[in-house]
Amino acid sequence: MKATKVLVPVAGGIALGALLLPGAALADTTVSPSTTPVGGTVVLTATTCSPSAGDAIFHVTGPDRDQNVRSTTVAAGGGLSAELFTAGFTLGTYTVAATCGDGTSDGSATFTVTPIGGAQAGGRDGSGGGTLVAGATLLATSLGGAVILARRRRHAAEAATL
Repeated sequence: MKATKVLVPVAGGIALGALLLPGAALADTTVSPSTTPVGGTVVLTATTCSPSAGDAIFHVTGPDRDQNVRSTTVAAGGGLSAELFTAGFTLGTYTVAATCGDGTSDGSATFTVTPIGGAQAGGRDGSGGGTLVAGATLLATSLGGAVILARRRRHAAEAATL
């Protein structure tokens, strides 16, 4: 049995899984928490922006907002961060897109403003952890399928030689 007959399905499975990984899971901008009540505070973080390249600009858009938030604060985990106070925000979902000081994009994330008393403790950021799980599951399934296929072909080849 030729190695290419096994490697092609494996490579195809890996490529398919990688292509279907959601772009949201790869974003480098985070918002924490992803849900906050009116008047709450969210932390915006551009994880790949270098403080030496200049300020990060967080562009916040949503039901009643189109504003920029500038940051020169170095984030604990790396990058730059800013706090955003949501007093006066309309209920709904907002998108935060970050641009580093050197002009490169750092991705985007979302957060939701809820009524006071209605906020649930959110996840790490607004990019949707479920999409990351779905992409990882797809990748693992394709790799598992390729391994099973390779084993079946090997057993069939061994049986044919007996």
